[in-house]
Amino acid sequence: MSLFTASGRRSARSAAGRPRHTHNLLLHYLICGLIAVVMLLPIVFMFAGALKPNADVLADGGSWRALIPLHPTLDNFISAWERSNFGRLLLNSLVVCGATVGLGLVVNSMFGYALARLRWTGRNVVLAAVVALIIIPFEALAIPLLLMMTELGWLDTYQAQIVPFIANPFFIYLFYSFFLALPRELEEAARVDGAGPWRTFRSIIVPLSKPAYASVAILSFLMTWGQLLWPVMATRSEDVRPLPVGMSVFQTLPPLQWGDIMAFAAMMTVPTLVVFLIFQRAFVQGVAAQAVKE
Repeated sequence: MSLFTASGRRSARSAAGRPRHTHNLLLHYLICGLIAVVMLLPIVFMFAGALKPNADVLADGGSWRALIPLHPTLDNFISAWERSNFGRLLLNSLVVCGATVGLGLVVNSMFGYALARLRWTGRNVVLAAVVALIIIPFEALAIPLLLMMTELGWLDTYQAQIVPFIANPFFIYLFYSFFLALPRELEEAARVDGAGPWRTFRSIIVPLSKPAYASVAILSFLMTWGQLLWPVMATRSEDVRPLPVGMSVFQTLPPLQWGDIMAFAAMMTVPTLVVFLIFQRAFVQGVAAQAVKE
């Protein structure tokens, strides 16, 4: 009899807890949905404005029509492409971002692996310096870095926009913390088979660290793609000028056409969305892995 009574009590408690759990779940989804709407509204407004005739972009700003192009047209995209020399600006941004992200993945991951697994004199000092450099804002280093680029003769070149940002202390620490969580047994087995540190890193560590590489690739791409302060300081001509600087110049060109500006911003946004969608799954896995470790 007591067994039936106990099971009945458990069933009653679970039945009573189920509505509360459902309520909390619905509240959670409602809050997330509201946040998503707030975050997406500016993007929807931008793409809608890019597809509208120039006269309608701001005229519909106070109504629901601001988010829906009633008479869509691609004229703004064509005009923005031709007036701003968008093709050249896009090429410059792709070169800078591709080189910075690609070289950064190699350098930062190797540096992080050396800190996490190898034992060498001064390792703790270097690790402390990496952590300390994370909190120093770039603005504090911009002027000394500009003087250094001037001495090297790198002003108004791709090198000035790439080389200073290949090694990043934040990304080094991300790789370092990720590599610490990997099981050492795999590396020890590779060492028994005669593999050295480089072979172990290339054949064992890199394949296991795809989420970390994807996370760093996305973050590095976003940081480089949207960088404005340093390109303004280090570039002088349109030959090496990236998209953010090109947009800041384009929005001041007469005649002021908000449709063209929205089209320029939309074309500049598309690559970031594509990169995130490609690496989305690995990025989420990397963030989840970091959260579990923490």
